[in-house]
Amino acid sequence: MSVTRDDVAGYLEFQRTERNASVRTLRNYSHALNAYEQWRGDAFQSWRDCKADDFRQYLFALMKQELARSTIRLRFSALRSFYKYLVHRCGLGVNPLAEIQLPKPERKLPVVLSLSQIEQLLEMPLRMEPESRAQPWQAARDVAILELFYSSGLRVSELVALDVSDADFISETLRVVGKGNKERLVPIGSHAMAAMQKYRQQAGVHEGPLFINKNKKSNNRRLSVRSVQMLLKKYLAATDIGFDVTPHKLRHTFATHMLDHGADLRSVQTLLGHASLSTTQIYTHVTKERMREAYDSAHPRAE
Repeated sequence: MSVTRDDVAGYLEFQRTERNASVRTLRNYSHALNAYEQWRGDAFQSWRDCKADDFRQYLFALMKQELARSTIRLRFSALRSFYKYLVHRCGLGVNPLAEIQLPKPERKLPVVLSLSQIEQLLEMPLRMEPESRAQPWQAARDVAILELFYSSGLRVSELVALDVSDADFISETLRVVGKGNKERLVPIGSHAMAAMQKYRQQAGVHEGPLFINKNKKSNNRRLSVRSVQMLLKKYLAATDIGFDVTPHKLRHTFATHMLDHGADLRSVQTLLGHASLSTTQIYTHVTKERMREAYDSAHPRAE
């Protein structure tokens, strides 16, 4: 019996229901499977007929396209996961990807903002002209968003998913639902706490989504990921920060500044919601680089 598109659908449903995979993960997995089928073209008969040599050729083809190693590894991660499912759930005898060796991941150091750059960005919503805003509380909301990014290191998806009930203003913590629907408690810094309280008071937000959009007529007033990305881009353009800043770079900045000021790696791992300590360890390389730069620029006998 060949592996059919029904098995692909079953695999994606398995990921969604049993693995709690996010919409983005499901989209990436589906794209990876479709990309391989398209690459094989007319030679593709079924997933059961694919051999290890077919995937070696595919790997070579992707490397010739000069795709990023992370992209290649992501595609093969989806393929490997699919074949494990086929072996354990669909009776496939051999996993053709078991022996495939992938290129090692690139170790790119994350780009982070300096403390002065962060302070400049956090001030920007209150320095913009109020005439450009549809609602008088938008500046307070945007300050709260930026403060919360820097205070708690949230992913943008986690931030927009927050409800008012997720914030405990007595214990000054947030209940955050991260990847895989895993919950964690994250402390809120005093500046972020004050900014959130001010925004809620001005916008009259007492229940439901914590961060709302400016459209009063919308049934779903939860702020979108895209809206957060756009407002960050708007404020960045008004600064003299000379590089692109995304919500994820604010997360990088949070982690790096925590380690710079003495936080231990395990605590930062917990705050970020990383499943593996190795994911967090890249920030130790950033702090070492920053230490070296500070030493070279300040010590009279460094050169």
